[in-house]
Amino acid sequence: MDYPASRELVPELVVRESSPSTNAELADRARREELPSYTTVVTTDQTAGRGRLGRSWIAPAGSAIAASVLVVPRTAAGPLSLDRFGWLPIAAGIAVTQTVAEALPAASTGFKWPNDVVISGRKVCGVLAELLPERGAVVIGAGINLAMTARQLPVDTATSLAIEGAPADLIEPDTVLAGYLGRFRRLVEQYLEAGGDAEVSGLAALARSLCITLGRVVRVELPDGTVLEGTATALDADGRLVVRGADGAEHTVAAGDVTHARHVDGRDA
Repeated sequence: MDYPASRELVPELVVRESSPSTNAELADRARREELPSYTTVVTTDQTAGRGRLGRSWIAPAGSAIAASVLVVPRTAAGPLSLDRFGWLPIAAGIAVTQTVAEALPAASTGFKWPNDVVISGRKVCGVLAELLPERGAVVIGAGINLAMTARQLPVDTATSLAIEGAPADLIEPDTVLAGYLGRFRRLVEQYLEAGGDAEVSGLAALARSLCITLGRVVRVELPDGTVLEGTATALDADGRLVVRGADGAEHTVAAGDVTHARHVDGRDA
């Protein structure tokens, strides 16, 4: 597959018939070379993909798309401050959400902070960011379930565009990738033009409108092994999740595995 529509949107698109991990491949290359921002690696057969907390991400060949994008964020004043990088994977989640919503306009689509895109509570995409501090850059990978059947799903809380009834022409890999890349690049460039201010660029308002975590009772497994429970109330100026605990105190979460409170049938509440 040549991905003609997607090639028009990025300085370099590397298409792999198969790849162990598009994130790892692009990150390794970016550490060795001065690659331009938005360089992208894509495959429909990722054999050793990774999710958050080291979890594996595996899909039958041809049933999903894995795409990784290098972002080297620069504002008019210079490199983007590292504490503002948190909005970049959120921009990716928004871009995927919008692309999925275009294919499924009647569906309930949103993103679960910080990295999942869901349709009616079921995961259709995961986003994983890998920071390259020595390059002042980040690689953002997205794995989107396209044609996966119900029997191919890794867990019963997952779904695919095909399962949800998206038209065949709207789940074609180049169509989905081009929709995602165009939206993602536009969101990032607006954010950088605003000097890394998510409120001024409109990124924060868009995130609040699409983030299904806000207002939910959540359980957050933090990187140090502790657990925070409470209500997700906001995203702060750096894209971190604000959780009000049972004691009324507000806690800011930069990274963690978030679980929403669920109904008895297992669906997100």
